[in-house]
Amino acid sequence: MSTLSGPYNAHVEQLIVPRSRDIGGFSVRRALPAAGRQMVGPFIFLDEMGPAIFDPGTGMDVRPHPHIGLSTVTYLFEGEILHRDSLGFVQPIRPGAVNLMTAGSGIVHSERTDEAMRRQGQRLWGLQTWLALPANREEMAPAFAHHPMDTMPLIESLGVSGRIVLGSAYGATSPVPTVSETLYVDLSVASGHSLPIDPTHEERALYIVSGAIEIAGDRFEAGSLLVLRPGDSITVRALEASCVMLLGGEPMDGPRHIWWNFVSASKDRIDSAKADWLAGRFQKVPGETEFIPLPG
Repeated sequence: MSTLSGPYNAHVEQLIVPRSRDIGGFSVRRALPAAGRQMVGPFIFLDEMGPAIFDPGTGMDVRPHPHIGLSTVTYLFEGEILHRDSLGFVQPIRPGAVNLMTAGSGIVHSERTDEAMRRQGQRLWGLQTWLALPANREEMAPAFAHHPMDTMPLIESLGVSGRIVLGSAYGATSPVPTVSETLYVDLSVASGHSLPIDPTHEERALYIVSGAIEIAGDRFEAGSLLVLRPGDSITVRALEASCVMLLGGEPMDGPRHIWWNFVSASKDRIDSAKADWLAGRFQKVPGETEFIPLPG
């Protein structure tokens, strides 16, 4: 469970420090949801995966499991994951590319290491986030989109480089479609250089992937999620070479129920999804026979 404190300083409304947990040698840090903070814009789930080293002959094996009422965004810094889903898509995800899977009324997928990568071993590191869907779009048809790294807009300025993953920022717009106003930017800041963050989006946060930054005289370390005050123009200074993810967007239209891999504005819809998975009514992932059972 993440820990939260706040108010923190002139520009940081909340500081969320996720606790690391080890899953068979694979380190995961969950920043959202946190106690007292369910979402930032549409972002309702944020996990940092790794860095993890898989020796030759080993790999990641997340068996088929269901989702409703959300979109998943997988974004890697290192390594590769093979995505398969119940729509029939089979897609490797590599660093800098974007997999956007919209569950809507229901989808099933698996996330594994493919055989070639399993034979050679790999270092795997990245972020997986969930975007809550607006209440009137929660039952939209499921969909999947893959956007290679070379389709993502790049931004460059003195000491700062970045990639627009979702939404618009710094004069550039991502080609990845979203159903609500969303902000997601991968930014690298050289030591001693500064990054401006304007107040265009109502809800904003910074996740520090690596390095250390300073905001209004306070130092923040890697592995922290900083929820920024609405309406403030903010300057971030890198105390060392740093990678940060800027995320947020418009506030969601009310809180959500979250249970396992299901997100919905309706508790009854969560209950029906549980019953559907237990009864085997979700579509299957072609070529997969395993599945993750409904938690007890």
